[in-house]
Amino acid sequence: MGRRRKYPLISLVLLTFILGLTLLSLWILFPKDYFRLPEATKLRDKEWDYMLHSLSYLSIEDVQQNYEKEKLLKDGHNENQRPEEDFIHCQMETCFNFNRCRDNFKVYVYSVESAVPTSPTYEKILNVITSSPYYTKDPGQACLFVLSIDTLDRDELSRDFVRNVPSRLQKAPFWNNGENHIIFNLYAGTWPLYNETELGFKVGKAILAKASMSVEHFRPNFDISLPLFHGTHVEKGEDLGLGVSNEFPSYKQHLISFKGKRYVYGIGSETRNSVYHLHNKKDVIMVTTCKHGKNWKEMKDDRCDTDNAEYEKYDYETLLLNSTFCLVPRGRRVGSFRFLEALKAGCIPVLVANGWILPFSEVIDWKAATIMGDERTLLQTLDVVRSISNLEIFTLRQQTQVIWNQYLASMEKIIYTTFEIIRDRVERHTWRDKNLWNSVPGALSFDLDYADDIKRFPFHHDGDVGLLPNFTAVIYVESGINGLKSSTLGSYSNSLLFRQVRNAAKSQYISKVIYL
Repeated sequence: MGRRRKYPLISLVLLTFILGLTLLSLWILFPKDYFRLPEATKLRDKEWDYMLHSLSYLSIEDVQQNYEKEKLLKDGHNENQRPEEDFIHCQMETCFNFNRCRDNFKVYVYSVESAVPTSPTYEKILNVITSSPYYTKDPGQACLFVLSIDTLDRDELSRDFVRNVPSRLQKAPFWNNGENHIIFNLYAGTWPLYNETELGFKVGKAILAKASMSVEHFRPNFDISLPLFHGTHVEKGEDLGLGVSNEFPSYKQHLISFKGKRYVYGIGSETRNSVYHLHNKKDVIMVTTCKHGKNWKEMKDDRCDTDNAEYEKYDYETLLLNSTFCLVPRGRRVGSFRFLEALKAGCIPVLVANGWILPFSEVIDWKAATIMGDERTLLQTLDVVRSISNLEIFTLRQQTQVIWNQYLASMEKIIYTTFEIIRDRVERHTWRDKNLWNSVPGALSFDLDYADDIKRFPFHHDGDVGLLPNFTAVIYVESGINGLKSSTLGSYSNSLLFRQVRNAAKSQYISKVIYL
């Protein structure tokens, strides 16, 4: 019995000896700091007790985050040099300096560098801004700053891609991590993924006014979703919609149509590869082509030749004008040129682009002008559009023209709408609700500064406010007596233009009215 008790005792001694030797070896081989907890998570006792008692409503993660920020400041780090990740949740209250906009809403454009290439489209945008009432040459008066660096096309394979943007931004004297800056962008990412966050530089606290924005990367109440428009889009003035406002009944030759590119593979190919199932050559026209890109012949599938032949049978413009609904599927990016083209033609867009933040959706009620589809239920689209009544179609089509004419008919209107959305965020006492934005004449027709100055009101003129004794009143109407079917005096006297002029002429301050 004595021998049997010795062996477990000896084994225990040997095991203890080996364990101690192992720990001693590790202690010698590795530095002492190796066994310590990271400094960021190891709070000192006094600081821990203080923060737990004074900030008890925060989570442990919040407390540790606050501690890390305090430690960075103690170490000499500037708050404005935070990591880019801190700006992905930017809001106006956290990343925008309202003090710059206290006196007026002006926009400063950086001087254009001759050595930096600029695309014709971006030149038009800068020209719109510098000739607008928003523009100021004094950066000290500016609420917003616009870069002269062309950031519209950030596809590295594009000829308009501007290189070395990060280094150029660091030289911008008012950049300050993008605070109060607005960056315009139409294309981001490149083949094959077309990642919308790949801009080639850090946006920081700048407001991103961008086409093809998705829910995943959109910063609500901060970024602005733009429509994707061609470089040939009208720069200034108006390119009025082609829809007939009083057309009824509402059905046209084709119930719904689509003509466009088909991607054989890659992102955005699923929906466009499936639309041929809806094509019946009668009231539903869905034609696609694989004939695009340099290597289309090498990549084509068994259906390409048939699709290409069917594609050539239809004219795109004719389809737009003769279709009640227009399918707007996503492309390589979620946005599509087809969206604006359908709106202008008065063809009700049927959107099939999941996760797309629609242009200016902060103020525009798109449900009143579009049909929201789903990529996953594409084949049920016909059932949806066939169930819509004539009256609903009539209302939807009218609203497409209201939105197009007021906010999308030119680059000027798109830029002005962008600025006015930001202005509503900044000047909240003059904020305009959605009813005003989505009805005629629209938000851009209102001068928010008009009633702030007594000099703007001629009928308050008392001779001491710097006004001339006479003034000119300009009354602009889009459809005056020309739209009347009869030219009789009775028809003219009932027109809106005549009543407006007649009422204005009663004013004692108007000496003459000239009708052109």
